[in-house]
Order: sequence, then C-alpha cells, then structure tokens
Amino acid sequence: MNKLKLTIFLSAASLWYRRRVLALVCLTLTLSVTLLLGIQYLRTEIRQSFTSTISGTDLLVGARSGQLNLLLYTVFHIGDATNNIRWSTYQSMTEDSRIDWLIPISLGDSYRGYRVVSTNEQFLARFRYGNDQPLTLASGDWFSDLFDVVIGAGVARQLDHKLNDDLVLSHGGGRTSFSNHKDLPFRVSGILAPTGTPVDQAVYISLEAMEAMHVGWESGVAIPGRTLSADQARNRDYTPDTITAVFVGLDRPILTFQVQRELNQAREEPLSAILPGVALSELWRMMGQFEKALLGISGFVVITSLVGLIAVLLTLQAQRQREIAVLRATGASPGLIAGLYSLECVGLALASCLFALLLGAAAIAGLSPWLLEHYGLQIRLRPLAREEWLLLVAVPLSALAVSALPALNTWRAGRQQGFGAQDSS
Repeated sequence: MNKLKLTIFLSAASLWYRRRVLALVCLTLTLSVTLLLGIQYLRTEIRQSFTSTISGTDLLVGARSGQLNLLLYTVFHIGDATNNIRWSTYQSMTEDSRIDWLIPISLGDSYRGYRVVSTNEQFLARFRYGNDQPLTLASGDWFSDLFDVVIGAGVARQLDHKLNDDLVLSHGGGRTSFSNHKDLPFRVSGILAPTGTPVDQAVYISLEAMEAMHVGWESGVAIPGRTLSADQARNRDYTPDTITAVFVGLDRPILTFQVQRELNQAREEPLSAILPGVALSELWRMMGQFEKALLGISGFVVITSLVGLIAVLLTLQAQRQREIAVLRATGASPGLIAGLYSLECVGLALASCLFALLLGAAAIAGLSPWLLEHYGLQIRLRPLAREEWLLLVAVPLSALAVSALPALNTWRAGRQQGFGAQDSS
C-alpha cells in the first residue's frame, strides 16, 4: 500500500512538473474522446428521436413515389411531394369500413422558412408521437375561423409569437419567398405543446384556408383583380380538388398489409401506401451506415492521440535520466519507476475522459435548441448508456496498454543497470 501511494504521489508530481507539454496531449485526447463519445451519444438520441416522431399511424398514403421520399415530406417536412392525390380518392377511403380514421394534409406554402401544413381537426385528435402520446394545445384553440392558424411550439419560441398575432404566409416551401399572401393575413388561434418532433417546426391551417389563399393565383403568382378579400373568402365553398397525403389508422391493424396492397394496386390513381415504422427503420439503416463509419473514424482519432502520447513519453524518457537516477539512488525499484509511466498515462486518460464529459454536456446544452429548431431533433442530457460507458472505460484501458512500451524500456534499463534486486522491496 505504501509503495502504491508513493507511486501515485510521484506520478502526480511528474505530471505537474511537465504540465505544459502534457496539457497539449491531454487537450488532444479530450477532443478525441469527446468526438468518439459524442457520435455514439448522438446515434442513440437521434434513433430515439426518429422512432418517436410518429406513432399509432398504420399507413401513409401519397402519390406514387419512394417510401423514404413520402416519409420525409409528410412527417419530417423535408423535400416536396412528387404529385398530389385526388380528393375523390380521399373520399373513397373514408367509405372503407376497414379504415377507422384519416388525417388529410396538403403542403406547398411556408411561413418564414417553416412548413405550412393544411389539415383538419382530425390531426389534433388522431396524430400520435412517442409512446402513443396525443397532441395538446399549450394555449388557445384549434382553428375555428377560416383564417385561424395553429403554430408549433418551436415556431412560437423562435419567432416569439403569441395568441392573436397576425401571420402572412408565403407561397412555396423555401426559406425565402417573394410571393406572399399579404391580402389574407392569419390570426394565431392556438400554440401546440412541445413534442420534440417536427410537429414543433410547422404551421397548421385548415384545408379550406389553403384553397382560399390560392384563389386568383396562377403558377405561383397572384393575378390582379382575381384574388379575394378576407370577407369575400368566408362566403365561398373550398372543397379541395387535391391533397398531398393521408395518414391512415385502421380499425384492425391485422388488415394493414391487405389495405396497403390494395392501395398500391389501385387502378384509379397511382398511389404509394407505406408503413411508417418500416420506412423509419430503412431511413435509420441508411443513416446508421454513415454513423458507424464516423464512429470508426473517431476510434482511429483516439488511437492516434494515444500513439502521440507514447511519442511524448518516449521523448520525455530521455530527458528524465537525472530524475530516474535520483529515484534509483534513493532505493526505487525498476518496477516502481516503470509504474510511473503507466500511472501517468492512465491519469492523463482519466483527466481527458472527465474533460470530455464536461465538454460534451456543454455542447449538448448549447446545440439542443439549434437541433430542435432546424431539424426537429430532441437531444437531451441523460445518464450514459451501457455502450457509451464501455467506450469511455476503453480509453484509460487503452492508455494503460500503450504505456507498456515506455514502461518496459524503463524496467529493462533498470535491470541492466543492476537495480533488479530491489523489486522485492
């Protein structure tokens, strides 16, 4: 025990004496560990965020396209639809006894870069996320007037909107638009509670409002004299001709594949009916390949940092001959002197792991709002998972392994110089 305490004391003193050089090594190793641990942490959080994006929806139905494209523009509000589907198709689906509920949506407009989703009251009543959690309103009500709008929690937070604020929507889905529906401003009637999903990053209006906005518009341009005022618009029928997609909930989930096959083979109109869970798994599988590659690269970065640590220790070894001679003269064994190198390596690795945890926590706290705003990803601070602890523990163990080379050189030198008899002391 006394020997161990002495070794720890001498290692700490040696590290402090060479703190300027070793601080750079510690910084390099800290950044490497942060990168390695951060990628694994983000993989877990992003996967959880993906799987919680939509729940309880049996099918997504849209115009004929790939299932990833359909998933991205309907759920994640990324990209655009290849085409719309006819309103008559939606009506025929409402008459199907196997279908319990439907949520129609139409896309195409935006508000200051946020996607405008036109839908009906079924969206609030039927849409689920996470562990079958329903949407709730943090304040206000679902739209009742033609020009009422409900905004997501992220939109309200980033743009500092409150109830009864006026919004002017824009034509097109880009962040910058030069075609605004300025003649028909909307009033914020409600704000959704936060969900940590893309729902927070969208603006919701009625299907009728979407149609009313585009009366008198051709090819994205308002025709003078043909547009309507708000009062004129309220006195007309706005049954849409087309919609973008439909969220489908079945009466019996066992019929999912049967309904999916019939919709995909429909002769009246080319449709794509997909299972959200399957599409999410495919999307994650595609992203997982890149994330595994990044994780492997991060591992190599850590290994490179450890190799750099060996190089530094071997360089310092030649400069520590006087120190080692004094230790030997005072009775230090070759084993004790060799143990100094191992403890120094492990000490640097442990310090780097601690700094990496602090740096990672600060990065998550700082980047979480940005990731939620731009990508709808909720990254939260939480205790490390088993896989993350294993990666963290592997760093000091690897440092112990790589310290074997300078430690072995020191031990051999001590034995050759006749200090081996003191190993037993």
